[in-house]
Amino acid sequence: MKTGSLLLALLIAGSTLGAQAPAASLPAAPHGGCEEYAPGDFISPHITDAHCLEVPNGWRIWETREVELPRWAPLHLGKVAVDLSPTKHVVFLLFAAFLCCVVLITAARAHVRHTHAVGRPKGFATGIEAMVLYIRNEVALPNLGPHGEKYAPFILALFFFILFANLLGLIPFGSTVTGNISVTATLAIITFCVVEVAGMRANGLGYLRTIFYWNNDLPALIRLPMFLLMTPIEVAGKLTKPFALAIRLFANMTAGHIVVLALIGLVFAFKSYALGLAPLTMAVGIMMLELFVSFLQAFIFSLLASVFIGQMREAHH
Repeated sequence: MKTGSLLLALLIAGSTLGAQAPAASLPAAPHGGCEEYAPGDFISPHITDAHCLEVPNGWRIWETREVELPRWAPLHLGKVAVDLSPTKHVVFLLFAAFLCCVVLITAARAHVRHTHAVGRPKGFATGIEAMVLYIRNEVALPNLGPHGEKYAPFILALFFFILFANLLGLIPFGSTVTGNISVTATLAIITFCVVEVAGMRANGLGYLRTIFYWNNDLPALIRLPMFLLMTPIEVAGKLTKPFALAIRLFANMTAGHIVVLALIGLVFAFKSYALGLAPLTMAVGIMMLELFVSFLQAFIFSLLASVFIGQMREAHH
């Protein structure tokens, strides 16, 4: 599971790098290579990717300064120049994977140590064990179907990686990488590949029936028209699943941050402590809701992934 989180991060980081604009079309960088936004626009810098990181300005932690990330020469693929320079979202993707490895490995070792010492886990390891067992026993295994245990580590890696990526967007100077459509699309594509491979392994040649509709119970005269009608629908149904996964996670994580930033912006727009108290209170409430949404979206993505895998493994028409 810990290796899966790191591999997920590396794959998604590659997709985020590949999704950047060609070097020739990159806008001029007026601030040491950092992106330029319209005056007064404080929402876009927080929800979009960039070649700079926001860090505290020394001991004045309420102030920020930008640190430019390395810029590499573009990779030329024929006539297309692909910018592979690291970005803010790439950094936080790798940081999320690093946190997954540190937290889960530490909890696993503490679990073993406490079990040998007192016969049971305790403290932090108990909390992590409860989360792992719930996702494995209540989400993954019931939906993956018989003999689906081998896919449980993938579901757990998805859950914890998405959870840490979501939570990093709620801390000061953090960034919500799951608010990047390239990231959520890559997660969805990886899940789609696992779903289809699981179907191939479970059904053998019967997997083709999940693409080509051929019902032997229908009369011969109806069978061919139904084949021509239903096959495109079957293919479209396959493609809508990763699309729904990508858009759901992206939209939920982006929308919450836009609402919070807009409410905080009202505080400065009113220029009044009395009038600014209401939007500030609402922003705090939305932030608490965002904390819940971070867990919820990781749970939903993992649940749907396990459901799709289970459906494909038991596919029949």
